[in-house]
Amino acid sequence: MTTAATSPHPHPWRALALLFAATWLTAALGAFASVDAKSFYRGLAQPAWAPPAAVFGPVWTVLFAMMCLAAWLVVRRLGVAAARPALGWYGAQLVANALWSWLFFRWHAGAAASVEVLVLLALVALTLRSFWRAHALAGWLMLPYLGWVGFASALTVAIWRLNPAVL
Repeated sequence: MTTAATSPHPHPWRALALLFAATWLTAALGAFASVDAKSFYRGLAQPAWAPPAAVFGPVWTVLFAMMCLAAWLVVRRLGVAAARPALGWYGAQLVANALWSWLFFRWHAGAAASVEVLVLLALVALTLRSFWRAHALAGWLMLPYLGWVGFASALTVAIWRLNPAVL
């Protein structure tokens, strides 16, 4: 593991602060769109395997923390300039992540949310691949996120299909 003195990034804590801000801004935008998510989610017909609404907040909190740490490890290993392609994928998936909440919870656009979550899944996979190439631990940290977005993709499509009049 590199130390701050040997890191390619001269200000690793500044990079962490920027990544933290971008990641948590994404979480905040999604949360803002999801203000009424618990009651909306409870009112939808759901598959038997759908988790209760209370599960989502804690899971997303842990996933966002892991994503941010993974991105920081990549920057620490490569430096900002060399990490730009990986950070591009990271930024793209952050945008897609926030957009899903708006499509599903705010705008009740089930078809669009179903397509968009598959785009998010692809972007997370590309981010994971680029992170893995830079730092194996960063790739490992992204695996739970990929799994959760895969699950969320199936859940989104299932709920949309069960609620055509609402979504």
